[in-house]
Amino acid sequence: MLSRNISSILENLLKRYEQSQLPTHGQGLPTVVRTNILIRSMGPVSELDMDYSMDCYFRQYWRDKRLSFQGPIKSLSLSIKMLDKIWRPDTYFYNGKHSHIHTITVPNKLLRLDQDGGILYSMRLTIKATCPMELKNFPMDRQSCPLIIGSYGYTNQQLVYEWQNHDDAVSFVPGMTLNQFDLISMMHRNFTSTRREGDFSVLHVAFNLKRHTGYFLIQVYVPCILIVVLSWVSFWIHREATSDRVGLCVTAVLTLSTISLDSRTDLPKVKYATALDWFLLMSFLYCIATLLEFAGVHYFTKLGSGEFPRLEDEWEDVGALGFSSGEIADAAEASDDSEPANSDSDVFVFADHDALHCELPLPAELNGSGYPKHSTFSCPIYNAPAHIFPKLSSHASTMERTTQTEPPAVSRMRQMWLCLKGDLKFRKQRERDAAAEKSGQGRGASYVNSISLIDQVARVAFPMTFALFNLLYWLAYGMYKKEFSWSMIKA
Repeated sequence: MLSRNISSILENLLKRYEQSQLPTHGQGLPTVVRTNILIRSMGPVSELDMDYSMDCYFRQYWRDKRLSFQGPIKSLSLSIKMLDKIWRPDTYFYNGKHSHIHTITVPNKLLRLDQDGGILYSMRLTIKATCPMELKNFPMDRQSCPLIIGSYGYTNQQLVYEWQNHDDAVSFVPGMTLNQFDLISMMHRNFTSTRREGDFSVLHVAFNLKRHTGYFLIQVYVPCILIVVLSWVSFWIHREATSDRVGLCVTAVLTLSTISLDSRTDLPKVKYATALDWFLLMSFLYCIATLLEFAGVHYFTKLGSGEFPRLEDEWEDVGALGFSSGEIADAAEASDDSEPANSDSDVFVFADHDALHCELPLPAELNGSGYPKHSTFSCPIYNAPAHIFPKLSSHASTMERTTQTEPPAVSRMRQMWLCLKGDLKFRKQRERDAAAEKSGQGRGASYVNSISLIDQVARVAFPMTFALFNLLYWLAYGMYKKEFSWSMIKA
């Protein structure tokens, strides 16, 4: 009996009903549609596509007095087929990209009619809407994602949208969270949008989000800091370990390149640098600066491989040093009781600061015994008797006095100038000093192949400047708090 009454009521209501006309047609008043939203879930928020999605219940209320009725029933739950027979607002989302109604297992819609003609139209939607983002502070940024609702064809003279219960117009299911953001606030308003077709009533809600930085701290910031610190290990590696120091710096740069490419995968190709880009760039610069620092160490203080130089062009004729073959022969006889050389062409000398290395013929009794034709002996020039090498001894004394009296700063400046100048004689002398130190001889052991002054400065300068950079970086980006207002929210 009740079902018959309901069917009878509906038939009577629809007899003279004009579906194309608004409920207030001819009254001079706009039809008011009140709206509220219950959000079930939100996300993901995509920086690459600059959009976000959410699953919600979208509800609309309006009054159509043409559908009012009398009877014991206060409200009727109608089939969704009735939607094709009555007027309903042409609501759409201004910034929507792809939205759909859930249809499993049946279309998720609800239509309810009250005695006074009040209509509740509810549906479950998944909305994907645009979210213009400013990524200069990424990943310490805050974003405001809007949702704009309005009529597609009715102006504000015909249809007006309002939020139902302003304090609870947009609500969330208890316990709802976002995986990458915190919802710090939400704003909603009514306003009028002007288009070429006229003025339209619009509802606007803004979801203000704050990004979680924990993921980026673990995956980007901490690894970058550790890689930069790891590259500084080269300051404590011996400067002759060229392959070790270069390999360490190059590996650090390549690892940072991999992290940089991976971090940019989910970001759009914006025209400005983000906060993450600045940090990665600074990390790159520190690793490259570490490599360049070693290049400076290698150029100014690296003296060779440490092997004793035996190249033909590094042997000097004794005549070039101002000594005769007779003097060298006397020295050889006094040192090893060997016979003097017969000609200048058979006698060569290689001198460093401490020793004179001579190549002379072996004594006759050693010839044919498997030894090479020539042998090398060392004559300490600083300890050599004056009657053996009078010229060499006086020359060594002069060099020793000059070295002792020359200020260290002047000496370093002179060495740097000779290095920059590319002085071949100075370079060979430095290589000889290195060879002397390798063999455990020479006064140069106190400064040749010792710890580089550049390395000593870098051990302090690099960590201190990097720590200062991090302090300024986190103060500039981490402490910045963006305040939201309607004037700055892009609709």
